[in-house]
Amino acid sequence: MADNNFIDYVKISCKSGNGGAGSVHFHQEKFIDKGGPDGGDGGRGGHIILKGNSQLWTLLHLKYRKHIIAENGVAGAGDKCTGAQGKDIILDVPLGTVARDAETGKKLLEIVEDGQKVILKKGGLGGLGNDHFKSPTNQVPTYAQPGTPGEEGWVILELKLLADVGLVGFPNAGKSTLLSVISAARPEIADYPFTTLTPNLGVVPYRDFKSFVVADIPGIIEGAAEGKGLGVRFLRHIERNSILLFMLPADASDIKKEYYILLNELKKFNPELLDKQRLLAITKSDMLDEELMTELKAELPDDVEAIFISSVTQQGIQELKDKIWQTINS
Repeated sequence: MADNNFIDYVKISCKSGNGGAGSVHFHQEKFIDKGGPDGGDGGRGGHIILKGNSQLWTLLHLKYRKHIIAENGVAGAGDKCTGAQGKDIILDVPLGTVARDAETGKKLLEIVEDGQKVILKKGGLGGLGNDHFKSPTNQVPTYAQPGTPGEEGWVILELKLLADVGLVGFPNAGKSTLLSVISAARPEIADYPFTTLTPNLGVVPYRDFKSFVVADIPGIIEGAAEGKGLGVRFLRHIERNSILLFMLPADASDIKKEYYILLNELKKFNPELLDKQRLLAITKSDMLDEELMTELKAELPDDVEAIFISSVTQQGIQELKDKIWQTINS
């Protein structure tokens, strides 16, 4: 993913079409005196619809479309002719897109399947023509219904990446390196903090032509939930992952302490994240001999299974993939 092309948050103004007015009309034909009411109904206003598209991975195409306005319905006409419906506007969005009311923050809908269509803003209903209002006591109705107005308002679209595994760790924990080793993804890798500025997805091939998807999330630091570092901007992507793979380097000063710092930041962002299955990968394990590894095992957290890996020497990589696959399918 190119950094400047990955857009996971847009705010757009949406207005669905107004319904067309019903017609007040009376039948007119040669040699027919006092023709009865025959006003047709107005057409429905156009909807604004979100449609899931598995070929999209960003909201970039909506970044510069600030105002989405659907067509109004056409008014009814004589001879009981119904007005044309306003044309619907269908917006393709990536899977994992959530729509929220910009004013209240209320969740309106979410798109999780390819081809799934959900109405974001309903078009107004067309009004009934005067033909509907005739009766034995009112044979010449001179009124019809106006169309109802469409829905209008600002909407926030947020993208939450759909992945089986989310990589969680501090900057420079080796997340991008691992992703580049186990998948065809090529994230930027360097020896400075916050190399990863946008989430990266990689498809990991597994045994018997199976595969799973891994998301590399930009590094978290203590205080991220309060806006430090990159803040919580990208933590929303972790919400859609089945498994959280915590990654801490073998040369960390206190692995257990750092693990609980990460856990605490996730808890402050969304306590439900703690209900997800977790694994712990100790990276850069090629630096450890047997004695150091034994000592380190005694200092690891008790509430998560740990696997020692090295992306450079491939140590523990297959074991990690096996464990991830077992956990996904457990």
